[in-house]
Amino acid sequence: MDEALSRLLFDPTVGQLVLLAIGLVAIRAAVSLAQRALTRRIQDPAVRYRANKGMDIASYAIALFFVGMVFSDRLGGFTVAFGVAGAGIAFALQEVIVSVAGWLAVSFGGHFKPGDRIQLGGVTGDVIDVGILRTTMMECGDWVGGDQYNGRIVRVANSFVFKAPVYNYSSEFPFLWDEIVVPIKHGTDYRLARELMDRVAEEVVGEYARDAEGVWHDAVRKLLIEKTPVKPVVLMQANERWIELTLRYIVDCKQRRAIKDRLFTRILEEIDTTQGRVRIAVATINVENQTPLELLVADEVRLRGIRT
Repeated sequence: MDEALSRLLFDPTVGQLVLLAIGLVAIRAAVSLAQRALTRRIQDPAVRYRANKGMDIASYAIALFFVGMVFSDRLGGFTVAFGVAGAGIAFALQEVIVSVAGWLAVSFGGHFKPGDRIQLGGVTGDVIDVGILRTTMMECGDWVGGDQYNGRIVRVANSFVFKAPVYNYSSEFPFLWDEIVVPIKHGTDYRLARELMDRVAEEVVGEYARDAEGVWHDAVRKLLIEKTPVKPVVLMQANERWIELTLRYIVDCKQRRAIKDRLFTRILEEIDTTQGRVRIAVATINVENQTPLELLVADEVRLRGIRT
């Protein structure tokens, strides 16, 4: 037994495995210490996140290089085995491989980054982490309206980058166009209504639109998109029920509901000050010109009630 133990202790393979374990633990410990030091020194969350992710990727690369150095004398013999097993592994783990390819596409293709609001795989939310296999998002919507957080953290496979469209709300142009529709009654002062909506738009989002104009011009120069004005505009159309005034305006993708609330509040306050010159329209049903059949049915019902 002592002889067998001696052979085991002096076996080169055992020595390599022990060296590998010690080396991997040392690499992980060094990376953890470096990440803690970076966390204390870096105040910007975005920079801190990218630094930690970079350290993680560097640790994987160093660990892989270390494994190759430890088993450098055996890599030649493993080549054939790796080649035979590679086909089976690729078939069995094709979803994992596609997810890794998706991570590379996201990391180097600029599809999205942490902090962006996106829709991926049917899920809308803010990206909080981009892993090798999955993208983690703080979900918006579903049972909660107005593009607000619902509290769920969702992990979506990176393979969806190749399977479905990726909607990015805040990449090249972090703004959205939104609209609110105000129906007013026929016969009211639609010119005054249009004027007060223009005034409210300038008050609430006018300065914001001017700030966004420079970003929009940069996007027009960089991308093949049509130049369009970003200042708020009120559009009007009429139908048989009412006059529709539509306010089209630009807004931050993460402030859409809050800005809409402010606009509606100010518009209603302004309408109240017009003393009836501008009135909100509501849907009504007028019953007129009853047919003889309807009158006969009403008379028959009345007569039956008298007889009983």
